[in-house]
Amino acid sequence: MPLFQTRSVGLALALALAACGEFDGEQSGGREALIARAAALELDTEYVPPPGEALHHHTAGFASTLCSAVFLTGLDAADAAANIGGFTSPFEERGHVVDTIVDYEREMVSLTLPDGVTRRAKRYKNQGCVSLPIGEDSVHFTPSDVPRRLPPAETTPWPMGDVLPDDPWPMEVDRALVEEAMDVGFGPPEARTLALLVTYRGRILGERYGEGIGIRTPLESWSMTKSLTGTLMGVLVEQGEYELWQPAPVPEWQTPGDPRQQVRIGDIMRMSSGIRIRAPQDPDYDASIGYPDHLYLYTAPVDVYEYAATRPQQWPPNSVGRYRNTDPILTSYLIRLAVEARGEDYHAFPQRNLFDRIGIRDAVIETDAYGNFLGQGRALMPARDWARLANLYLQDGVWNGERLLPEGWVEYASETAPAWVADGRLQYGGSFFWVNADGGSPIPESAFRMSGAGGQSATIIPTHDLVVVRIGKYTGAGPGGRALRSAFELLMQAVPPIGGG
Repeated sequence: MPLFQTRSVGLALALALAACGEFDGEQSGGREALIARAAALELDTEYVPPPGEALHHHTAGFASTLCSAVFLTGLDAADAAANIGGFTSPFEERGHVVDTIVDYEREMVSLTLPDGVTRRAKRYKNQGCVSLPIGEDSVHFTPSDVPRRLPPAETTPWPMGDVLPDDPWPMEVDRALVEEAMDVGFGPPEARTLALLVTYRGRILGERYGEGIGIRTPLESWSMTKSLTGTLMGVLVEQGEYELWQPAPVPEWQTPGDPRQQVRIGDIMRMSSGIRIRAPQDPDYDASIGYPDHLYLYTAPVDVYEYAATRPQQWPPNSVGRYRNTDPILTSYLIRLAVEARGEDYHAFPQRNLFDRIGIRDAVIETDAYGNFLGQGRALMPARDWARLANLYLQDGVWNGERLLPEGWVEYASETAPAWVADGRLQYGGSFFWVNADGGSPIPESAFRMSGAGGQSATIIPTHDLVVVRIGKYTGAGPGGRALRSAFELLMQAVPPIGGG
């Protein structure tokens, strides 16, 4: 079976139906159709909500968010509490905390609630800030620092280091428009942008940072991490550890007759596994049912890989597209299984097999209390490192002449997932990338991006050899998104398409 599958017939039909108004996306009629279609395909399995109290989980998310913002990014604690990561810890829930301790010596955050429960998060070396289970003061693994096997960034040319070449400005690019795009894209103060960076043919055309943020500052990026996780799986596929279209060898699924044995690795990374959980993005999401698993996979005091692997099947794989954290968590689980099976240090795997090869020095992928990478959204990287990762895709998975991702992987990432096409939502691709097939952004429909809550993104525009990275504080998402859209419009004027077509 080929590495990627074409979308020609199915997508053409979906585009035609969309043009006729058959698919409304998230409009009311479209939502009803999404719900009805999913109900018709649903399997007879039981949903069991996550254990524990919602406020305790919200506060665990607040603790880890605050810890990372202060001890990794270097933000002021009060600013971080007011503006960072309202996703796993809604701002209105933070007001329940009656005592906040930010311990700079131990690099720990402790948040106490009116019922006496204290949620803590502590920084553990290269594993970043880890949320600790209630009543526990340590983790269930041995944290480690992972040294970088790279020359000093300050003396190494870009992109393997941070020394920018003194090349003349590309004659075909309108410099004034690029500079205007940088000004417009950074946005007004309320956009709270922390970093904006543009590369053209791998060269940095412009970059700008917020106060206190530099080229080596790790920035909270949320679900951009999913695309990083997909990339790590791509590395393993290229190394021969897995095949993209093999059934996912999750140990918990190996009982004879288990329907989850039909789920392929490629389905999982298209957000089409069909595994049953609840997520706020679900069209039929009902907040009254309880705390959603989608968030529990960030804040759970348990082994999140085991939790995800023990959820039942809701739909046949590759039939319904739903944005759910089970899928990147299951991919992260498979990564751990393969790396440890070959006797390799799991926590060193990203650095040794990907980061060292493309010049990334300052990435942190945070873990749960059991040492599992939270590959759905807890990586922090500087804007330049996200640009390096995006340029790996712009270069078809090849870096300095070495193929890191399999042939066809970039096409798999940038093609609309069939289950999402069937739902009429031309938004999601493979390897946990969002696509622009619906023309939602003012850039070519072939563009695709890593995207995270709060307006974080790294957009790849192959037709123009462009990468655009934008990261900011969560509360600036609205103004930041509008500013980025305006920047895209200017960049499309400033940079000619490849071949001038």
